[in-house]
Parts: sequence; C-alpha cells; structure tokens
Amino acid sequence: MSVISLHDIHKSYPMGKQRVEAVKGVSFKIEKGEFAAISGPSGSGKSTILNMMGLIDLPSSGSIVIGDTDVYKDVKLNQVEVNNTRWASSGSSEKKKKELTSVPKKLDKYITALRRSHLGFIFQTFNLIPVLNVYENIEFPLILESKNPASKSPVDDFTRAQKKEWINYLIEKVGLTDWKDHKATELSGGQRQRVAIARALVTKAPLILADEPTANLDSTNSSQILSLMKSLNKDPDLQTTFIFSTHDSRIVDMCDHVVHILDGKILHDEYKTGSDVYKL
Repeated sequence: MSVISLHDIHKSYPMGKQRVEAVKGVSFKIEKGEFAAISGPSGSGKSTILNMMGLIDLPSSGSIVIGDTDVYKDVKLNQVEVNNTRWASSGSSEKKKKELTSVPKKLDKYITALRRSHLGFIFQTFNLIPVLNVYENIEFPLILESKNPASKSPVDDFTRAQKKEWINYLIEKVGLTDWKDHKATELSGGQRQRVAIARALVTKAPLILADEPTANLDSTNSSQILSLMKSLNKDPDLQTTFIFSTHDSRIVDMCDHVVHILDGKILHDEYKTGSDVYKL
C-alpha cells in the first residue's frame, strides 16, 4: 500500500521575467514501511520535492496522493497562488518590485490539517522551542489539536494518562529518559535531533520526512541517529515510513528505496536491500 505517490509533478519559480523549472515531471510512489531517500547533488530539486511531499510547498502542476487522499484533486494549481506586487526598498534610494504569493485560506487550512494527521517532520536545524524541555517539545504537536476532523490523529483520542505514557515511551525509545526535564538549550546536537525524531512520531503519523538529517551532526552522532531511525522503521509497534532528502551516500546505503534526482528529473528509481549500519 502506498503511503504517498506523486504523478507528473512540476515546480517552477519566477526569476525576473522568466520562470525556472526546478522539478520536471517527477512520478514515483513510496510504500508503507519503506526506508527511502530522494538523493541528488545540491540544486537537483530533491529538497523541493520533499517540501511538496510535506505540503509545505505547492506544485505548479501534477498530483500528490497521501494515503487515499488526492490532495489537490479539486484545485487548479496554476491559478491557486494569489500574486501581489508591491514596492520594496532595496536598502538605498532605489526601489524595486517584489512579488509575493499566498495560498487561499481554505486550501491552507486543508493542507495544514493533512500535515498534522499524516506527516511528521525532522528538520536539519531541529526547530525545537528553546523555553520548553524535552517532554514539552515532544508533547507540543498534541497541544495543537484542531477541531478539523481531517487533522485528527489516533493520539487525540487518548486520555491524558495515555498521552503521558506514549510521550514517555517515545522518550525512552530515543534514549533521553534522563534528559526529559532539560531545556533544548541544554542538549547536544545529537540529543536535539533525538527530540526532533520523537516529536515527529508523537501524532503517530504514518510518514516521516527528514531533510538532510545529518547535515549538522558529526559522524558519530549521525551514525547513532540513523541507527535509531532504522530501528524505529523496523519496530512493528510503530510501522513508520521514513523518507530522506539527502546527498549523504551513507544514508543512501541504508535505504531500500532510492529515487535518484538530477536537474529536476528522476535519473533512476532504485529498489535494493539497505544496510542496517551508517558506516563511519
């Protein structure tokens, strides 16, 4: 069963009077339980693809299906962005036009709800809240519960005691039991990434997206973090699918499905047996 599939996805950006096409007709699917990567050199379009999969960025055309939901089924993507032009200071007496884009509120609420119920994110800069401790950072997505039924996660039906037990279970899984009362500023880079992993898992989202998760870690911490992710991927109680955007060949070696990207196109869609070890 596919947790996400892309069909003929294009993404272009305005550059002066021209439009630059960053992603050029990409199609692939990720099955439940895969440990997958979108791999390519800098500028290949891999992060753009991950952002579109995470509903952070809109495609210019094409379709994205998450679970059984065709996200943009009734949306005219070529008309959805509302373009505005205003004068902006360039720092001198000269002024230049600045193009702004925004997404209509109804669509924004819809995709925000889908993100909460179906997706978890692990950012390379961690994005933890400095004033909160480990437990509170992990708990935070559950506090953002919405009345929108599309945003409902399985954990929303838990009692307060069950939620506490679930958060503590994740803290134990990522090896931070002795650190759960510590603020984010009191943690090492590797520990912060562990918090970010637990936070991504807390809503029981079936799909976790990670953008260059080793970019700000040394080799030892990278090895520990990837080994942790692999064990979570294999955990029958979690059944979590991971997708990485990366140019780290050692992450690629660990993946069983790799979509190789070059110049915005798929170079090769590869299935293989991934290693369990991030090689130092």
